[in-house]
Amino acid sequence: MLFYSLQETVAMTLAALVLDWLIGDPAWKRLPHPVVLIGRWITLLEKRLLPAPGGPRTEARTKLRGVGLTAATLVVAFGAMAAVLWVAQALHPWLGYAVNIWFISSTVAVKGLKEAAMLVYRPLAEGHLEDARKYVGYIVGRDTTKLDEAEITRATVETVAENIVDAVVSPLCYALLGAAPLAMLYRAANTLDSMVGYKNDKYIDFGWASARFDDVLNWLPARLTGALLVLTAALTPGAKAVPAARSIRRFARLHPSPNSGIPESAVAGALGIELGGVNVYHGRISERARMGWPLREREREDIRRTIRMMYGVSYWIAGGLLLCVLFDWP
Repeated sequence: MLFYSLQETVAMTLAALVLDWLIGDPAWKRLPHPVVLIGRWITLLEKRLLPAPGGPRTEARTKLRGVGLTAATLVVAFGAMAAVLWVAQALHPWLGYAVNIWFISSTVAVKGLKEAAMLVYRPLAEGHLEDARKYVGYIVGRDTTKLDEAEITRATVETVAENIVDAVVSPLCYALLGAAPLAMLYRAANTLDSMVGYKNDKYIDFGWASARFDDVLNWLPARLTGALLVLTAALTPGAKAVPAARSIRRFARLHPSPNSGIPESAVAGALGIELGGVNVYHGRISERARMGWPLREREREDIRRTIRMMYGVSYWIAGGLLLCVLFDWP
């Protein structure tokens, strides 16, 4: 452990999760969010490292530069967070606790995901389809201008389900292993993947290292998320645990990501709906693997059901952490 005992880290990770439930990403923030700063750093390095179109650009050379981008971003994110935490601890131990809790909470986004999804749900419930299309366009990369209610629901459910790993379970796992510095390193890796980890002409080589490293970091948390989603489905109205487990076994491997298919297939199976299908990106049609069994039509209430499942996963984690704190384990 870098700065704290394991018991202290468990307690502070629990506090950070509760803080995210209560506050999330505050609208009154005066300083840029850490993820925004990481994004600016990535953009700066990309301009310097990504070979210009039409210039000398071999696969090996471009991949090597992408490795440099990944390594530099992870080192800076971890080092800067470690330095901030070290200074806070040096000033006062309780300041160190507060800083650690706050920065861990900034890597988690339970409340933020709920708010983003509800921003889509509310206009759907009010019959304002154009507004729902606009807001779902904020959280997905596909074209949303012609989506009907069922497709808007699918896009929102897929986004929330996938991000149960990226924005809930993974950052909490790495916070437990290495406090705020390791949680921030994970968030940097995830931001790299979201910015340059695409399999298109521009990024397929340059973003290769970022995408692969994000896959590695999410491998175990994704499988933990699958198990927690099955447990959550057993206690969530409108969801079923056995189909969730069967859906993971049947469909998760069909997803192009080794990790994202697990939460998406679990949610699809639990709710008795089908996820995946045809997406349009900048006029190009893309067929995504279909997950789950279409036992019924998708409906806007599936958004709220998925939000409840996301919260259920976070409650399982919080309960485990609370037991560790109460019984002073390990």
